[in-house]
Amino acid sequence: MNKEKSYSSSGLKIFLWVALVLLVNGSALAKSSLNMTQGVTEFSKIAYDLHMIVLWICVVIGVLVFGAMIYSMFAHRKSKGVTAAQFSHSTTAEIIWTVIPIVILIIIAFPATKALIKMEAPTDAEGKNIVMDMTIKVTGFQWKWKYDYLDEGISFLSTLKSDSNIARQIGSGINPATVENYLLDVDHPLVIPVDTNIRILLTANDVIHSWWVPEFGWKRDAVPGFVNEAWTNVKKIGTYRGQCAELCGKDHGFMPVVVNVVSKEDYANWVESQKGEQKVAAVKNNAQWSKVDLISKGKEVFNSQCATCHQATGKGMPPTFPALDGSAVVNGPIDEQIKTVVFGRKGTAMAAFGGILSESDIAAAITYTRNAWGNTAKDVAQPKDVKKIKNS
Repeated sequence: MNKEKSYSSSGLKIFLWVALVLLVNGSALAKSSLNMTQGVTEFSKIAYDLHMIVLWICVVIGVLVFGAMIYSMFAHRKSKGVTAAQFSHSTTAEIIWTVIPIVILIIIAFPATKALIKMEAPTDAEGKNIVMDMTIKVTGFQWKWKYDYLDEGISFLSTLKSDSNIARQIGSGINPATVENYLLDVDHPLVIPVDTNIRILLTANDVIHSWWVPEFGWKRDAVPGFVNEAWTNVKKIGTYRGQCAELCGKDHGFMPVVVNVVSKEDYANWVESQKGEQKVAAVKNNAQWSKVDLISKGKEVFNSQCATCHQATGKGMPPTFPALDGSAVVNGPIDEQIKTVVFGRKGTAMAAFGGILSESDIAAAITYTRNAWGNTAKDVAQPKDVKKIKNS
């Protein structure tokens, strides 16, 4: 008897201590890692409010259910001489525990459905359709994103930043903790203006990806051959980070999303600078490059776009990603290597880069590989050579 009372007393003390800790620290924990972020868009705030409503409903249910259980265990325990009631059926109880959950679900369904409808068919406070100010097409590749600003004629790739890419390699000797925003930074972030209605069209070039920035309050799948649609309006200037939320392949974890939200004036200046850079790129695509410039640019392109699979050393990760150091393709006819890079290779993990990289970038990368490591080709590819094969 004394042993039973001792166990019961100890259990009660533990429960009370846990409850006290949760009450004291609950609000602080809720504001940190244990709760959803409120985000920076209307959707994220709607999702947060719905989350909190459901959370408090669950808390009330939990308190009632576990409170009744704990009270019953201590007030009606065997050591007090209580005898359990004998019954097998209660129609009233069954009706109650069926009706109450249905009512709760209906209550939750109304705001949830309203939020989903608004996400799919954006309307203002008066119920009128919201006009989109700009449209951005997002295309997923293994393992990078391509952004096309359809109204501005701007297009670029966004790839895992080189410092993270180098540090994540086995045997790199770099402590990932020393890399700022490890695996969550890119070379070219998406740039959008603050407080602007933006339509986002999503698709993929190879496998299913999923574009996700937690602070925006939504995510959408990017599916090959299909265009998905979303929209956003970010209310706060800042840098927001996310990732591909779909298991899209071996390097799925190295496909971050970074969005820089800037003022409308800064965005207009950025657009002008990007248009200037694209004019320069167009000139480079028609220029005759020196071998030194091709190798220098090619190393940059290779480390950004190719090293993820083939490694910065050119050793690859056979058999999925073959070595380029000593490769028969790299040391063979240059036209065959250009075809491989431009059109990809069916039945392998080699993607087609003809629609991803510019002619000058492809020519530079090919020239670099043919002159790097132990390769013996030592020749060059010019942008015009790439363009000829692309148009053949």
